[in-house]
Amino acid sequence: MPLLILLALLPLVIVALTPLMLIQRYRVGSARRQARPWMATFGLIMMIVSTILFLASSAVTAFWVQDAFAGAAAGVGVGLLLGIVGLLLTRWEAAPRTLHYTPNRWLVVIVTFIVSARVLYGFYRSFLVAQAGVTGTSVILAFGIPESFAAGGAVIGYYLAYHAGLRWRVRKWQRRALRPL
Repeated sequence: MPLLILLALLPLVIVALTPLMLIQRYRVGSARRQARPWMATFGLIMMIVSTILFLASSAVTAFWVQDAFAGAAAGVGVGLLLGIVGLLLTRWEAAPRTLHYTPNRWLVVIVTFIVSARVLYGFYRSFLVAQAGVTGTSVILAFGIPESFAAGGAVIGYYLAYHAGLRWRVRKWQRRALRPL
């Protein structure tokens, strides 16, 4: 019985901890990091795989939900542009032996806000539809699947472009002419 109560309270705990998770996401996302070649390559490979799986799942979803793939593709496109802007605004610190970078804080906030706003709006819209009892519209469709795919695509596109640019920057730094200390 206590286990059932804990399982019932789990969604409430997750919702209650969401502000803390968002603050932590901002702190981690805007921290100064060392640019390691293997991490840049690994991040890029994982983002390519994520993008392919994301677009494939949105294409399958498009059989049931109109404009799901279009929303996902548009989101990835917007995210790629945001990622390029993020790379241009990133602070790079090259030392003789290491390369460090600090992502732009405002873009970290924007990307975090995109996801948060979309989830909150989806809950709000689903609540209104469920409360009104609109016939012919399911609560799942009212959640706004294409818009959710667009928000997710923007985040995936941002990190895809950012990791591609990070890898390019690390490779460029590795090929520099080594100067004597």
